[in-house]
Amino acid sequence: MNNSRIVRAAAVQISPVLFSRDGTTEKVLQAIAKAATQGVQLIVFPETLIPYYPYFSFIQPPVLMGKEHMRLYEEAVIVPSPVTDAFCSAARTYEMVVVLGINERDQGSLYNTQLIFDADGTLLLKRRKITPTYHERMVWGQGDGSGLKVLDTAVGKLGCLACWEHYNPLARFALMAQHEQIHCAQFPGSLVGQIFTDQIEVTIRHHALEAGCFVVNATSWLSPEQVGQITPDEQLQRVLKGGCNTAIISPEGTHLCSPITEGEGMAIADLDFSLITKRKRMMDSVGHYSRPDLLQLHMNTEARTLIEEYKWQFTSDADVFIPKT
Repeated sequence: MNNSRIVRAAAVQISPVLFSRDGTTEKVLQAIAKAATQGVQLIVFPETLIPYYPYFSFIQPPVLMGKEHMRLYEEAVIVPSPVTDAFCSAARTYEMVVVLGINERDQGSLYNTQLIFDADGTLLLKRRKITPTYHERMVWGQGDGSGLKVLDTAVGKLGCLACWEHYNPLARFALMAQHEQIHCAQFPGSLVGQIFTDQIEVTIRHHALEAGCFVVNATSWLSPEQVGQITPDEQLQRVLKGGCNTAIISPEGTHLCSPITEGEGMAIADLDFSLITKRKRMMDSVGHYSRPDLLQLHMNTEARTLIEEYKWQFTSDADVFIPKT
C-alpha cells in the first residue's frame, strides 16, 4: 500500500440538464475538461447525475408518476453505450479517474448505478445501489454484493457507495476491510433541506474517521427554475431545496477545502496519503483495533443471475447435476 503520495481530487456540485441524457453528458464532459486544467487526477460526480435524479418520485404518488418514470427510462444510460464510451475517452485523454452516477437501464429495469473509469479509460466497475431508499424503490431495482469492491486505480485503492448505503454499516465495513484509501460518496442534493445537509456532514466525516481514509463527496444542485420545472406546486417545491454538501474530508475527519452547499462549483483538494497512516496508527478499524475472533462479516460477492447452467456428471452411483464450468 502506497501511503507516500499526494493525489489532487475534485468533488463536483452540478445541475443536470433536466430531461436530457445528452445534455447532462455534455455538461459533465465539460466539467472533466475544466478540472484537468487544474491538475485534477480524481473527479467525483453526484448520484444518478445522468440524466438526473428522479425527484418526481419523492413528490408524486405512484399512481401519478408513470409519465415521468417512462421519460426517465427513455433518457437512462445503457452500459456499454456511446455515453460510457465518451467517458472512457475523457478519462483516457485527461489521465483522470472518473466516478460517475447514472440511471442505468438494463432491458425493462432501472438501477442506481455507480461507474468508475480508470485513468487509462478502462471502465473498472459498474455497481448498483444495493437497496434503493424509500420512494426510490418505485424507480430502481436492487443491486448485489458483486459491486462491493475496492479497486486498485491510478490514484490508489478506491471504493464507492451511494447516499443512504452509508447507513448500512456492514456495506461500509466491506469496503473498509479491503483497505480503502479514497472513498467516493454520492448523494442527490436539492432534497429535504438543511437537515439533509447536516446528515451528509455527519455521515461522510464519520466514515473518514472510522475507515481512516479520504472521503470525496458530491451532491447535485437544482436552480429555482429547475425546481419549477419539476413541480409548479410551491408547497412541494420547498422539499426540493437545500440538502447539498459537496466536500472532501481527511482521514482525521476534517475538511480539506471549503464545502459547497449552494450553487454549482468544484471542491478541489490535495490528498496526502501520509494522513492515512497517521490516523490508522491510533485506530485501525480493520487492523489492530479489530477483533475478528469476536466479530466477522460474511458477505455474498456473487453477481445475481436468473439462470444457472448445469451439466450431467455420470458416476458409478448415480447421475447428478453439477454446475457447468
